[in-house]
Amino acid sequence: MFLVNYSSSEEEDEEDEEEEPRPGVRVGVGAAAACSEEVKSQRLPIPESVMGMFSQSEEHLDDSSKHDGRIRSFQHQRGNWSTLVYVEYYPEEEFVELIDLLLTHLQAHKLPMTRVTEFHVSLSQTVVLRHHWISIFVESLKEKMTFFDRFYCVSDKVKIYANEEKTRTFLGLEVSAGSNYLLELLKEVDKSMEEFNLKTYHKSPSFHISVAWCLGDLTAELEKHQHELQDMVDKFENSARILQHYADQVRCKTGNKVFSFSLR
Repeated sequence: MFLVNYSSSEEEDEEDEEEEPRPGVRVGVGAAAACSEEVKSQRLPIPESVMGMFSQSEEHLDDSSKHDGRIRSFQHQRGNWSTLVYVEYYPEEEFVELIDLLLTHLQAHKLPMTRVTEFHVSLSQTVVLRHHWISIFVESLKEKMTFFDRFYCVSDKVKIYANEEKTRTFLGLEVSAGSNYLLELLKEVDKSMEEFNLKTYHKSPSFHISVAWCLGDLTAELEKHQHELQDMVDKFENSARILQHYADQVRCKTGNKVFSFSLR
């Protein structure tokens, strides 16, 4: 693990120096004291509005109502960047039509879910990365991804997932072909995580594309319809083509920044 030490603020050592009197000018003790009193009397009071800026420590309150009821897995702190490593999937219009068809079926059984806006296969858990680690972490990933070739994946198996906190449930399409390549990528991503003492991925990973989510743990209810949803996927026109995706790069999203690492 890299041991990286950065100062959080600039430190300056300053020494006060007494001003030397000009040659030929003698300053008496009484005159100096009078001058000091005059300077003190001329100091202006600090406005209350400025003093109030430092009266309370800064605190970030997370409002779940602004995120469709979703709750953070970890508390927001200045300098902490939410980070995820993944392989992005660029859907065709027919893929979105298939997902909407599945969600309409669940809606009819009073199981409403929200379609996700971006599709990907995760290669890491969401971890917290300190801002001053970002460039070194990204360089570590870049070095490890250099030796991997591009490959195809197929995500066509309906599966239900829930996050560790059981606050959200996901409808996913599990990878049925190409998981061996993803596993090799994952091993290298885990090495980078370990270098920074970050949480590695699940021991028995189920690579998948999350396509929709809902609040709470509705795993049992959704699994009752898993076979019906799988049948809809299998029978959907051109499903074999639209559920195949080309992995040509690995991405790392940290905060509002996205870094891409092209595969060979």
